[in-house]
Amino acid sequence: MGSYLILFLKGIAMGAANVIPGVSGGTIAFVTGIYEEFIDSLKAFDLKALQLAQKLRFKELFAHLNLAFLIPLGLGVFISLISLGKALDWLFNHQPVLVWSFFFGLILASVYFVSKNIRQRTPSVYVTFAIGTVAALALAFLKPAEENPAFYYIAICGVVAVCSMILPGLSGSFVLILMGNYQLIMLKAVPNTAESLLKFNIEDVLSNVGIIAPFAIGAAVGFILLSRAISFLLHHHHDSTLSTLTGFILGSLVVIWPWKNEVYLTDELGALVLKDGESIVQGYQWFLPSLADTNTLLGIVSMVAGVIAVALLEKSAQKA
Repeated sequence: MGSYLILFLKGIAMGAANVIPGVSGGTIAFVTGIYEEFIDSLKAFDLKALQLAQKLRFKELFAHLNLAFLIPLGLGVFISLISLGKALDWLFNHQPVLVWSFFFGLILASVYFVSKNIRQRTPSVYVTFAIGTVAALALAFLKPAEENPAFYYIAICGVVAVCSMILPGLSGSFVLILMGNYQLIMLKAVPNTAESLLKFNIEDVLSNVGIIAPFAIGAAVGFILLSRAISFLLHHHHDSTLSTLTGFILGSLVVIWPWKNEVYLTDELGALVLKDGESIVQGYQWFLPSLADTNTLLGIVSMVAGVIAVALLEKSAQKA
């Protein structure tokens, strides 16, 4: 029972992370030590699972899908999104430095503790770590591309969107903004389709199929291929894969740096693009804070709290 409660709490943390731009559920799975089992569980949604379901062999299906792991984890994510997520969203809007600082400390400490799981520190491990770090930094400093409604490009956007769930350190919304199609997909096609479905307006639904269909295809392909690819790499090239992911998380810290000014997404006329009445962040301008500022000191305390939280989590995991 205790293990299910721990999984539930980790699910709550994963759900809450989705409120913070630049922090993904995959990052929290990585930080809390369940990433490999999470990936292997996602990979289990395959033809064998479909065959077991068709034959009504539910006991075997339950074991094959590792639902004893996924159910408490998914329940935690769901509860968090509808409850804790709102509180965290309020904190993020009213005390952003404290929230950013806590997550910065959390993820910074996790880079150290997760790297301890690398078994052999060969030259290739250091090279892949550097590649992961540079790749994440490059994403943070890229300028957004122009909107592209081509079928193949929207399908690639679908692959990228699902990557945010699987790859730690990657924010799907942020990357879609960089690819130039965030407004086309997330602000137009997806909400318009949802609204049309609720109104049973088939004509309007069909008008968005040219965007929703390739996006869904890309997301499905990305889910199937990426979960299997990462699972294979973790099982056959454990140290290099782990070092790459650790480097990617380290590089993504630049997005989570607490002291920064947001740069908002605008349309071709220079007007702010809004989602649910709020501006959309497309990038940041970073700066060093003044140590004479009380908010800076509180941010540092929050950052240290994040580091301590990971250290305590690691200590409890070792005892277990």
